Amino acid sequence: MKKEIISVKNLSKNFDGFKAVNNISFSVKEGEIFAFLGPNGAGKTTTIRMLTTLLKPSFGEIMINGFNPLIKKDAVRHSFGIVFQDPSLDDELTAYENMEFHAILYGMNKKIRKSRINELLKFVELWDRKDEQVKHFSGGMKRRLEIARGLIHHPKILFLDEPTIGLDPQTRNHIWKYVLKLNQKEGMTVFLTTHYIEEAEKVASTVAIIDYGKIVKIGSSEQLKKQTRSKSLEEAFLKSTGHNIREEKASSKDHMRQRHRMWRR
Repeated sequence: MKKEIISVKNLSKNFDGFKAVNNISFSVKEGEIFAFLGPNGAGKTTTIRMLTTLLKPSFGEIMINGFNPLIKKDAVRHSFGIVFQDPSLDDELTAYENMEFHAILYGMNKKIRKSRINELLKFVELWDRKDEQVKHFSGGMKRRLEIARGLIHHPKILFLDEPTIGLDPQTRNHIWKYVLKLNQKEGMTVFLTTHYIEEAEKVASTVAIIDYGKIVKIGSSEQLKKQTRSKSLEEAFLKSTGHNIREEKASSKDHMRQRHRMWRR
């Protein structure tokens, strides 16, 4: 039986009285693809920031690869790679230079990092563009490079925070092809967030529907449909939350303000 590589118990994060994450508990098994499905402002990014040591929880317990992020921050950081929602590459550097800079930050020696960079750039099909400045890359190419960069130090977990937002459907499918290949080839545990229902259904083995900072349902797509007597995951989401995810039109900041007002009533 596979062990739990991520364990979260009663996790909460408050911002000036607003509960961005409200007492959530879940676990992720080694080698699993686990998805948070929910609209902007639901608490997805806040949760990832706590799991990756960027935010301190208000309450609750987190264990990542057997380590507590509050006590063993460095050990936790070496356990994961991450692709942030917002672009984080240096556009003035080449693809290879972006990879090399990240490898140096992880203390990899020259011989090992060269081999790993070459391997990963070939894996994401960017080897032929390795010496080109990233500012000339398309959005999909940048995402592929960010995924490769997140894998440079052989992490056990890859966190993907809305990795395909703003990309066209064809490019999104291309990104998930690499993620699925990575999961199958190396047994990589993947924790992703998305508001695209079809992505969660296609890619994830376990889906947690999150809304207003709470996990309202969790299980495989089939389990969620069965639990809610639904014909599709979209219908299961609607029955679980009371609204359609496609109705969420507000920007992230506006959406958060709206939710903040609703919580304060």
